[in-house]
Amino acid sequence: MPTVKQELDLGEEKDLSSIYGRLDTTLKVMEEALGIEASIRGSKVFLQGEEKAVNKAERFIKELNFIDSAGYAINPDDIRFVLKTLDDTSQNDSGLMSPAMENTSSGSLKEYFLSNIPVSSKKKFIVPRSEAQKEYIEAIRKYDMVIGIGPAGTGKTYLAMAMAINALLTKKVSRIILARPAVEAGERLGFLPGDLYEKVNPYLRPLYDALFDMMEAEKAYRLIDKGVIEIAPLAFMRGRTLNDSFIILDEAQNTTSEQMKMYLTRLGFNSKTVITGDITQIDLPAEKVSGLVEAERILKEIKDLRFVYFSEKDVVRHRLVQHIIKAYEKFEKGRSK
Repeated sequence: MPTVKQELDLGEEKDLSSIYGRLDTTLKVMEEALGIEASIRGSKVFLQGEEKAVNKAERFIKELNFIDSAGYAINPDDIRFVLKTLDDTSQNDSGLMSPAMENTSSGSLKEYFLSNIPVSSKKKFIVPRSEAQKEYIEAIRKYDMVIGIGPAGTGKTYLAMAMAINALLTKKVSRIILARPAVEAGERLGFLPGDLYEKVNPYLRPLYDALFDMMEAEKAYRLIDKGVIEIAPLAFMRGRTLNDSFIILDEAQNTTSEQMKMYLTRLGFNSKTVITGDITQIDLPAEKVSGLVEAERILKEIKDLRFVYFSEKDVVRHRLVQHIIKAYEKFEKGRSK
């Protein structure tokens, strides 16, 4: 295809370094994703490459400028994932961009960055990094019960935590409850050394990690001490009715059938729950049925809750994680034949 050159002047003699970061990191991400050459001088961006790619880059830069002007800090990793997602969703089966998508793909960038989750943290906000993540956030906003199923690293727990913190900050709920089954010890923790906190803490650590990534540690500990944020093993939910709460059940694939039924019936008034799990990583004894797998079959006809499914394409950890997940899936398929 013919190569074209394009000069884009964003006007107002604006220094674009605030958008693109030191050493033009973000611009290099865009070059790699779209297969073009790009450079910056003052308020001007110079683009060179195939016509469709250059046109897409031009629309992308204009929207990026709009987002930056709205006061949002741009993370190069966010841009990389959004560019990848826009590229995936803007192609038809033949691998070519459809005319309809050509006209709407630029709008999708705004949707991704402006459908953000404000949290009180060093991070100004959290944005979805894939179409499934965007669908997941929208489902949590709309439904009182959302069940996210997919591989590790797809943001299921992280985004649920962000939504929970946002709900607390905006006073939509009065507390956050985070639960996990301590399946490796069969929830019979007596043989482990230490007090109760020391016994269960290793199983709950991933929830603390997500919390502290979004909220200053001092504030988080203060809310934990007050009981506004509660992090506990799933067994502690028994017999309770949870009103005015945002509840997250993590690693739900390791719940038994009885535990899942118990948990699902805890939901009280003005409460939301997000249940997350990876049904390819069940650690229960062979004779035990996963409560998450069973719930998927039992609850699928209920219209007032939502299932959201993730795949390896949604992995937002180190790019190696995505390749590792694909390799294991290929291996396991070959072994099952």
